[in-house]
Amino acid sequence: MEGVKVYKLKKFPDERGFFCEILRQDWKDIIGEEWIAQVNLSYSYPEMVRAWHRHLKGQVDYFIVAKGAMKICAYDNETKQLDEIVASEHKLQVVRIPGHYWHGTKTVGNEPSLTIYFVTRLYNYTKPDEKRRPWNDPTIVPAEINGKKDGPRIGKPWDWFYPPHK
Repeated sequence: MEGVKVYKLKKFPDERGFFCEILRQDWKDIIGEEWIAQVNLSYSYPEMVRAWHRHLKGQVDYFIVAKGAMKICAYDNETKQLDEIVASEHKLQVVRIPGHYWHGTKTVGNEPSLTIYFVTRLYNYTKPDEKRRPWNDPTIVPAEINGKKDGPRIGKPWDWFYPPHK
């Protein structure tokens, strides 16, 4: 989907552990001219779904899963496209989601996830820029998932708990 991007992060290991830059203003291929207004930390228990919401005032979210693993999804209501990205502490990356897409997350695996996410707009406590839908909204029916138009999940209400293919 246009604007959804994944940027692989580089770890610099040494005898103490590792160092990793997680977002830099000069990484124009992922952030363009955007910059961060707020940084958040989210801890989620295994199998927890946090979905669906979107922002209509231009906010962009950047997710980094620092611990555990998480499925991050973005859905375009107009085209019925859905992007599904699995990020984890073992595959460090920044996932960019333009806020106008419906988006959400699910912690996958047997341990909690710890996610740092950066946003380009400050959260307004009195008038939040958030529209919400239930996590299990049956009207989210992808016609395309990650660019593919066939498969067992196409044309069916989105199931966060659909078992992975073996």
